[in-house]
Amino acid sequence: MSSKKDIYFVPAQSSWPLVGAIALFLVAVGAGLTVQNMGVEGSGGVVGKIVLTVGFLVLLYMLAGWFSNVITESLTGLYSEQIARSFRQGMSWFIFSEIMFFGAFFGALFYARMLSVPWLGGADNNAMTHEVLWPMFEAMWPLTSTPSGVETQAMPWQGIPLKNTIILLLSSITLHMAHISLETNKRMALIVWLEITIVLAGFFLFFQVEEYMHAYQEMGLTLQSGIYGNTFFLLTGFHGLHVCLGTIFLIVLLFRIAKDHFTPKDHFAFQAGSWYWHFVDVVWLCLFVFVYVL
Repeated sequence: MSSKKDIYFVPAQSSWPLVGAIALFLVAVGAGLTVQNMGVEGSGGVVGKIVLTVGFLVLLYMLAGWFSNVITESLTGLYSEQIARSFRQGMSWFIFSEIMFFGAFFGALFYARMLSVPWLGGADNNAMTHEVLWPMFEAMWPLTSTPSGVETQAMPWQGIPLKNTIILLLSSITLHMAHISLETNKRMALIVWLEITIVLAGFFLFFQVEEYMHAYQEMGLTLQSGIYGNTFFLLTGFHGLHVCLGTIFLIVLLFRIAKDHFTPKDHFAFQAGSWYWHFVDVVWLCLFVFVYVL
């Protein structure tokens, strides 16, 4: 007689994907309105911030509800080995989609630096284009001036960026140690290592906010700072959003560990969180090299 784990499980219809889509739509609209009206007097910026806040709250609601459903299904024995393989494949494809997501932004950075800047500077027999479009343009990177005359400074790799790189590398090590502790059934070590990882993630986010404040208030580096400012905030901002989501993931795992949801042989949720966090770390290393150092 077959048990529940031998049965192919078909989940019930769920409204969470729709709720998630609405949340992401609100986040996108709110972020667009906020950025568009930044520094401009009027109600547009306030409306943007409200929409953005509502979007994040709906997103957190969706994550809490969806995670709760999946955890309940797992604990009640509804998942078979086939479902476990599906989860692994799904997480693998999700991370692949994230690689393509950041790959597009790195591609835009490459295009701007290696093709557009030399072209505007008159390279490859484009002297006429240089004289017509931007006669005073100097082909260099990072671009610290715009055609409208906005002057800014480039963010150096020393200081906060280097500090955050060290923090994320340490967080990968501590998370790996937590994973080893889980596989060897060392519960106290698992909790301690995971808590250290979450604290390091919090420090990273704190320093990134500090970096943005420094960029806006003291360096003149804003979203209005031409292609350099755009690519800088686009890449680092989306990475920061992924760190936020990864931190939420780790906090959920910590609560599940406190309730004894994982065993040394059955802990895919922890593996998925570990995969995602290591991916975020690798993206930051690429950011550190191509955005800050080079």
